[in-house]
Amino acid sequence: MPHYVTVQLEVTDPELMQQYRARGFEPVAKHGGEMIAGGPDCEVLEDNGGGAPASVLLSFPSADAARAWAEDPEFAEVYALRRRAAKTTITLLPPKG
Repeated sequence: MPHYVTVQLEVTDPELMQQYRARGFEPVAKHGGEMIAGGPDCEVLEDNGGGAPASVLLSFPSADAARAWAEDPEFAEVYALRRRAAKTTITLLPPKG
């Protein structure tokens, strides 16, 4: 059963974010994930002061694969780049059912 991850980003450094985007999906693919939807042109339907203007929805084959992606030490440099480029919230959504 697929497990979904939301990545919400408030970009603080657009130049660094461009560098991250060039490398950011390699770790997702390594762990069997794929981008389902999202990107920098998301339409915010409601923001109560805490929303991020860019969001991505990822799908992984399992919760363990999603966690392995989030914690993969091989990509620590890529993740550090994302953290310097944006404030992020990454959430593993529980499957319905």
